[in-house]
Amino acid sequence: MVDVIIIGGGVVGCAVARELSRYSLDIALLEKTDDISNGQSKANTAIIHGGYDAHPGTLKAKFNVLGNQMYDKVCEELDVPHKRNTSLVVSFSPDDHDSLEALRQQGIENGVPGLSIIGQDELRKREPNIGATAYEALLVETGGIVCPYELTEAFAENAAMNGVNFYREAEVTAIEKTEGGWKVISKAGTFTAKAVVNCAGLYSDVINNMVSEDKITIVPRRGEYYIVDKKFSDAFHASIFQLPTKMGKGILVTPTVDGTILIGPTAEDIDDKTDTRTTTEGLAKVLKFASLTWEHIPGRNFITTFSGLRAHCDRNEFVLGEAPDAPMFFNAAGVESPGLTSSPAIAEYLAEMITDKLNAKKKDNFNPIRKGIPKFREMTDEQRAKAISVNPDYAKVVCRCETVTEAEIREAIRRPVGARSVDGIKRRTRAGMGRCQAGFCTPRTVEILCEELHISPLEVTKFGGNSKYLEGCLFEKGDHEDA
Repeated sequence: MVDVIIIGGGVVGCAVARELSRYSLDIALLEKTDDISNGQSKANTAIIHGGYDAHPGTLKAKFNVLGNQMYDKVCEELDVPHKRNTSLVVSFSPDDHDSLEALRQQGIENGVPGLSIIGQDELRKREPNIGATAYEALLVETGGIVCPYELTEAFAENAAMNGVNFYREAEVTAIEKTEGGWKVISKAGTFTAKAVVNCAGLYSDVINNMVSEDKITIVPRRGEYYIVDKKFSDAFHASIFQLPTKMGKGILVTPTVDGTILIGPTAEDIDDKTDTRTTTEGLAKVLKFASLTWEHIPGRNFITTFSGLRAHCDRNEFVLGEAPDAPMFFNAAGVESPGLTSSPAIAEYLAEMITDKLNAKKKDNFNPIRKGIPKFREMTDEQRAKAISVNPDYAKVVCRCETVTEAEIREAIRRPVGARSVDGIKRRTRAGMGRCQAGFCTPRTVEILCEELHISPLEVTKFGGNSKYLEGCLFEKGDHEDA
């Protein structure tokens, strides 16, 4: 029996794992797919929200503000890129001033510092490319940006360094109450634990409803996005939101920590929790509304489109804490936006609750520091020469668009909770995320995966499951020599 089983390897699950690893506990994390950060944590707007838009008194408001305050320390400890680039909520009419002021007052009530309304002159000074009809804006000084999947990986790696065991391809199929806790049946085996933490994202309703009569429903909410090439990295500096109107919430335009520009998302409730298609209608809506913010969107410089699914709860609120009729079963359910921002605070809250129930003591040897994979593209010439002298694989550039080397790819596989697929490498190194979208680097990436994992090319997948690149060989080894 372990002390705690965490179900779900997204940003919240991995943050909870790291927080619990501060204590003398035996902890296992079960992830249904082949990798962590494979759900909504890999496909979102990557924003550190200020906390002005959540309704006062809600858990969303509370944990948004608390989480925002924790980001600088967390990202420093985990060596995760983030930036306090500020946020701007832009209005497009003088008639909207009262709505903007109401949003500011709501933020103040939530405890958000650094909120002010700026006029056209200041707005255009800050953002010269803002649309012609932009009138004024709410300035959110605590707003920021972060790489969501790199943060998730960092939480996981640090948790593993501190003793958490990760099990992948471990979809939970049943949970049963036992005299001493819980039996969790998964595709990776059966586990018993004193406590269970439900961080299953889109499937957190399924997990909760296995054990509790306090039922919840999670609706997949699809958001579609465009990504604009790095050559436009200076087009905007803040994350630009549009003031919500009767036409909808509008569309975000924001820089990313990696230098691209993100445009989106839409918000469409769907039935299928696996449907991450982009649609003609959705992408057209993105461009229509985004053009208010960015009039001359450079369509010829789109790198790609994608969609992500948010775990929207029917209660329109986070569901956190011990289920009322299931002792030692803890929920982190319905964690949609601002879930990324809230994740470190949610993890701290749940860890305090769980460790109090288990009477667990803090370790003397917990190490909060995790160093990221050194990025060749960010090194000086002197640093590059030194890196190559230590590891010649740094001289072998695999991904030309993002200047990712063989050394980085191999380390991404070898790390705790390392990559097992091409997408896993992409999220850890950015190999394949550039302008050619993996058109050049995929063959070598597949070869390196085979070498490191000791598998056949026929076993390599894009993102686990049946997403294989190759179905068979035309020749057996050596046959082509006689052909």
